Amino acid sequence: MASLFQLSFLLAAPFWALMIVLPGWEWTRRIIGSPWIAAPVSALYLLIAVPRLADLLPLVTSPSLPGLQAAMTEGGAATLVWAHIIAWDLFAGRWMYLDSQERRVHPLVMAPVLLVTILFAPIGFLVYLAVRRVAARVPVGSPA
Repeated sequence: MASLFQLSFLLAAPFWALMIVLPGWEWTRRIIGSPWIAAPVSALYLLIAVPRLADLLPLVTSPSLPGLQAAMTEGGAATLVWAHIIAWDLFAGRWMYLDSQERRVHPLVMAPVLLVTILFAPIGFLVYLAVRRVAARVPVGSPA
């Protein structure tokens, strides 16, 4: 299970690298423009989830803190949650990247925002919403 845990991030890392290191490259925009970039990690999630559906369904249909705590002691459940986090963080990062490109937010502003999103996605999302708000007030072509 440890290898699947590691694989979940490795499947997403190249896309994060493109958005952060090569944001202006024409191929980055093409690749990140596809929602399919989250498919490999989502497929990994499916691979881990299907054999655990009997245990997983009660956790999601009648969630409880004690139930989730008990489930998380098992490596497969923790790997499943990790793959879920990685897939949705990437999807959120993708939206932020594409939106920032449309709004012409400078890549040096977006790089740290995307790094925060990799580490703490809800915080990165909130930071991006603030950046987006400021970017809306700066006329295109003006120094930010």
